[in-house]
Amino acid sequence: MLESLITSKTRLKLLVKFFVNSKTQSHLRGLADEFGESTNAIRKELNNLTKAGILVKETDKNKIAYKANVQHPFFSNIQEIIRKYLGLDKLLEQILERMGEVSQVILVGDLSKGIDSGKIDVVVTGDNLNENYILNLSSRIEELINRKVVLTLLAERTVSTGLVLFDRDIGA
Repeated sequence: MLESLITSKTRLKLLVKFFVNSKTQSHLRGLADEFGESTNAIRKELNNLTKAGILVKETDKNKIAYKANVQHPFFSNIQEIIRKYLGLDKLLEQILERMGEVSQVILVGDLSKGIDSGKIDVVVTGDNLNENYILNLSSRIEELINRKVVLTLLAERTVSTGLVLFDRDIGA
């Protein structure tokens, strides 16, 4: 559905890259390698998004690093749209609905780095998690969002380099 609004596949990839996790930053060549596209195509879209103020660029030695402009008035709206496009809102809703006493939901793997590989890796921590529900949940979520979902359950809270989607203790 978002593909009909944003017709440039490169632009959509860039928005996913930078707005799934606002801490993500990258350079032109790295993006070209990651997307398997020419540097010219990537440069054109980076320039358009920077000119619109959606991305900001910072000089890092002789390289220019790009990242999401968290000060942009539409930052949270764009981030919410991208997360809905990926199905992260439905994923979180399904996990919290009947999973048990969930402490954390953390997005890990490729998507936490802004790489849309079609697979979503999630770590769920908490007490008395409903393991029977989890067995059916992955396939149900996969049908809802058309992506492969891998859920890992842990009893103990964890510190992760991934993207925290929910944390009961900090109210996020």
